[in-house]
Order: sequence, then C-alpha cells, then structure tokens
Amino acid sequence: MSGALHTVLCERLGCRYPIVQTAMGWVADAKLTAATCNAGGFGFFAGATAEPGTVEQHILDIKAKTDRPFGVNFHMFQPNAEELIAAVIKHKVRAVSYGRGPDAKTIHRLKDAGVICMPTVGAVKHAVKAAELGADIVTVQGGEGGGHTGAVPTSILLPQVLDAISVPVVAAGGFFDGRGLAAALAYGAAGIAMGTRFLMTTDSPVPPTTLERYVAAKDPAKIRISTAVDGLPQRFIENEELDHLEKMSLLARMAMSAKHMRRFRQQTGIGVLAMGRLGLKILSRNDNTFAQTVMAANLPTLVQQSMVYGHAKEGLLPSGQAAAMIERLESCDDLIRRIMDEAETRLNSLRTPTPAAH
Repeated sequence: MSGALHTVLCERLGCRYPIVQTAMGWVADAKLTAATCNAGGFGFFAGATAEPGTVEQHILDIKAKTDRPFGVNFHMFQPNAEELIAAVIKHKVRAVSYGRGPDAKTIHRLKDAGVICMPTVGAVKHAVKAAELGADIVTVQGGEGGGHTGAVPTSILLPQVLDAISVPVVAAGGFFDGRGLAAALAYGAAGIAMGTRFLMTTDSPVPPTTLERYVAAKDPAKIRISTAVDGLPQRFIENEELDHLEKMSLLARMAMSAKHMRRFRQQTGIGVLAMGRLGLKILSRNDNTFAQTVMAANLPTLVQQSMVYGHAKEGLLPSGQAAAMIERLESCDDLIRRIMDEAETRLNSLRTPTPAAH
C-alpha cells in the first residue's frame, strides 16, 4: 500500500486504512461497526439512538465481534448522554463523534480519559469552534451528504476548513469509491468518512425492502434537501412519506410530532419533566426555533419506520447523493479493499508520466 494511504488518521484511530464509517441512527449497529473495523476501516456505533440502559451492552457486543479500535457517537441532548460518556470512558473506547453539543468541560473530560474527540461539522465557523474546544480530528461534511446538511459542497467546504484549522480533517459528503479517497487526500484531508456507502452494504442491518429503494435511486437530483421534517435542511431520497410531509401545513406537522413525542416517551420511559428539559436542551444547543424543537420528534420516528421496520413508503430515507452512484451491495471487507485498490491505482497513475503526443 502506498505511504500516502497510511495517514495521521490511521495512526490516531488505530485503523489500517483512512476510511471512516459514520454513525447513522439505527444503521450503525454493533455488527456494521465491527465489520468496518475488521475490514481495516474505523467504525462509529450510533450511540445517539441507543436506548437508555443499553449502551454498555452495545459496546460489549462490538468488542465481542472485533478486537480493533472503534468509536461511539452521541449527542449531549439525548436522555442518556451521561450514561454513554461514562461507558465510553470505562471501556476505553478509542473515539467519540458528535455535533456541536458538548462544551469544553465535557470534551476535556473525554480527552483526559484518552478518548479521541472527532466532531462532524458542516460550516467553517463550526470547524474553527470545534478545534478551539479541543477536537483532535474534525470531520467536515459537504452539502452532498445525507441527513442534516448544509448548502456548501465538499469541494468548496473542505479546502476552506483545511485553511482554517490545524488539526487533521476528514472529508465527508459525496464519497463512495477510491477516486474520492484519492481526491480527498490530494486536497489535504487525512481520510474520508462515508455513511450512505456503508448503509448500502451486506453488513448493514437495514431491511431489504428499504435497501431496494436506495439501490433504485439513480438520479442524484431526486436525493434532495427538505425542511419539511423538523424545520432544518436534511437530505432524503424522494418517497411517498417525504411528499406527504411537504404537502402538510406547519401546524399539521407540529401536531404529528406531538403524537410521535408521546410514542418516544413510551419507548424510552422518560417522564414529562425530563422530556421538557430535553426540549429546552435541543432549543438552546442547536439554535432551533420553537417550531423546529417541537417537530424534532418527527425525524427519529419516521426514520425508524424505514431503517428498522422496512416500511420504505411510510418512513423517511436519509441519504447522501452518493446513493445514485452505488449499483450493488457488497460486504464491508470487499468495499474497503476495492476502495483502497482504486485509490492506489489513481495515485500511481498521477506519478506515471503521460507519453508525449506526436
């Protein structure tokens, strides 16, 4: 393997290759995380959607499936954030990923325990703030990425962030093959992070009926941004539920969220007062409006419909535009091996002089 493909990311995370599997809710389970790590990448478990009281067992499940280092994702506004942080420290998890939630005290608590802090950001100012707060590595997601995303494409955002901060940067948003890895390294990134590409593997827990919709998505223009779910821009594959939400009034969507919130309380056992405190956290930490905070419950409930139960019409399909470039499912092992071979071929071709034209 080319020396250019063994980067500082590999050194810090303890992985063989500079490829990160992101923590997609209800998708990045113990099996997918371990499969990524065993294949030489670095997997993040979706701790942000782990039910209270289950985090430690999930970590133990991953350890039973791999002896490689792995990471855990969390949000400070999830009900069991403290449980997750304590479990990560106790079990010496290599890294955590998060959004803009944790304060400097929480970040340094993790760093003091030897945990690498690796936030994901979608804007230059957030990358700068993350580095100031103590991030060891920053993942930068351009607008092509799935879920909550921004308007700036990776090709513009990545060099902006590389110029603005000195910590290693991982590129995300629009990556799916070895050409993308070679391009990210050429920009100066330490590696790439992929969500949709790992969702679309044979190691993914996503039901076949939902995966069929991802494989069938061939037009990147139909994997688009909508604000209809919780008032914030998110990228989804067009489907019946997204169309239904976009035709509803704001009041109707808020009423729907109230119903989803009651279901969330029943599933988690969280009380009314605790739910109120959680809402205030979301409101204060994410610069949300009141309406966005009220509608926050729509997203997890509707994503679960497709990702857990296989109801691809009634649920939402979060996706990066890269899904349009993915024609088949393959294992994490085959995927990572192919990406590395493609990247090495691409880099070698750049070193080989082009014959002069006659």
